[in-house]
Amino acid sequence: MEKFNKVLDFARETIEIELFSLRKLTEFLDQDFVKAVEVILHSKGRVILTGIGKSAIIAQKIVATMNSTGTPAIFMHAADAIHGDLGIIQKEDVVICISKSGNTPEIKVLVPLLKREGNPLIAITANKESFLGLQADYILCAYTHQEACPNNLAPTTSTTAQLVIGDALSVALMRMKQFGSEDFAKYHPGGALGKKLYLTVGDVIAKNEVPSVLPTTDIKQAIVEISQKMLGVTAVVEGDTAVGIITDGDIRRMLNKYEDIKGLMAKDIMSLHPKTVEAHTLATDALDFMQNHKITQLLVTKAGKYVGVIHLHNLIQEGII
Repeated sequence: MEKFNKVLDFARETIEIELFSLRKLTEFLDQDFVKAVEVILHSKGRVILTGIGKSAIIAQKIVATMNSTGTPAIFMHAADAIHGDLGIIQKEDVVICISKSGNTPEIKVLVPLLKREGNPLIAITANKESFLGLQADYILCAYTHQEACPNNLAPTTSTTAQLVIGDALSVALMRMKQFGSEDFAKYHPGGALGKKLYLTVGDVIAKNEVPSVLPTTDIKQAIVEISQKMLGVTAVVEGDTAVGIITDGDIRRMLNKYEDIKGLMAKDIMSLHPKTVEAHTLATDALDFMQNHKITQLLVTKAGKYVGVIHLHNLIQEGII
């Protein structure tokens, strides 16, 4: 048990080592970072990220972040680049090369090939005096004082620093472009944010039944309609217009009030002036309306005509809540 008690100490030590290096990164930010952002912003092409080993994995993550925040990016593995993948790079593209040492054999072969085509070259490296650092047009310094690995060998702190520099670059580009939540949702239409910004009440109720009765409908039949349509409510309609609503709560109040319900009609127990929402309303706005009025259903209208019911459970199923 004693040796396992040290596990948390190991974890805390790792995090503290990495935190120290990450805090120091702010001291290395300089005009090269600003110029790198400017070059990418003004480029008519894409950002090509490349690296070898663990740096290649970090490059792939940065590509994903850039693509989702409005900066078109492509990953090119450094080893594959010198065996044909250099064709990925187009005239207007900006290249970002990631390497801790900046002196690996693959980088030394690749960099001259990148420079030959004249594309702007941005380096993310811990060694500004390395082969990569000296050849790059702009250097984003990702220096770390030590790896979290007890042997100071396995890439840990260094790859975290590379990732953070990539995030800083992506977010700076995002903010300079004024890339907002609505833009973000365009790239994440299936995610929760996309749904919150695009999903309408009409979209949500598309699969729902449309419960309705007439004012003169026998109350027993109204109860059957509520039960069969499984939304805990029915609209009371005249033509295309909802003139009232009967909820489960109205049914309970009726049973408490009347000993004999024989002869009662929908109009006798319905609530007048039901709360409604237009089908084009965002689902999130409908949720806010429900929460503000402490209700779980809303009648839905389209150009004033009753078209269905939206239930709180629908919004839960859609992941809006």
